[in-house]
Amino acid sequence: MQRSLRTLRNIVSPFVDPVRMVRACRSLPGYVGDLVRYRRAAGAEPSGQFRIYPILGQDTPTTEFDAHYVCLGEWAFRHIVRSGVAEHVDVGAQINWVTCLSAVVRTVTIDIRPLSMRFENLESRQGSILAMPFADRSVPSLSCLHVAEHIGLGRYGDPLDPLGTQKAIGELARVVSSGGKLYFGLPVGRPQVFFNAHRVHDPQTIVRWFSDAGLTLHQFSAVSDGREYRHDVAPSDYASDEYACGMFCFIRN
Repeated sequence: MQRSLRTLRNIVSPFVDPVRMVRACRSLPGYVGDLVRYRRAAGAEPSGQFRIYPILGQDTPTTEFDAHYVCLGEWAFRHIVRSGVAEHVDVGAQINWVTCLSAVVRTVTIDIRPLSMRFENLESRQGSILAMPFADRSVPSLSCLHVAEHIGLGRYGDPLDPLGTQKAIGELARVVSSGGKLYFGLPVGRPQVFFNAHRVHDPQTIVRWFSDAGLTLHQFSAVSDGREYRHDVAPSDYASDEYACGMFCFIRN
């Protein structure tokens, strides 16, 4: 039943998110009360400087966040900075993450939709995870975080291909240099495809695919279905999850 409800929400949420709607409705009386009290308070701005712009449902007891992206970003950032590399290459990550990384290490970001704004110490290049603009074994430090699970599903205008994730893995492995490291993350657990959002892969399959491409697992961390963030664990421990986040550090020996 819970799974069916999640599927229904995914279908209707592009048009209206039922969870946000319920939260907004619950918050509306408090918003109206705050509005009246604020307008009556001493020092309130005059009417010409006052606009109603409701942001509802954010008065939660704790800060809400996506555990996959927050923990994956923290994990990769810590590994990359501690490695002491002079330059790092990322493929398709969130811009707020690579801009922060570029504050401490020169960063090159590869995306089919290159960044239009310039940042110091950050170079944006147009490219595809299926055709990386690098020679074989030429990149000593590479990351691909929550990207490969989307490849081949058409979500970002890419060609449909059921083997998209596996082909992306082969191309990422191709460019990692001898002694280089790849920081890789995606949803893991029981294999499923949620068209056209993402795939979930058995973490042991990911290890095997990279091993076939010449890379060895160096370290694995994960966020479980229950949002438990654990370091240095076994990929097999998460093979039965529904939507865990696997964080793989691979090395080419």
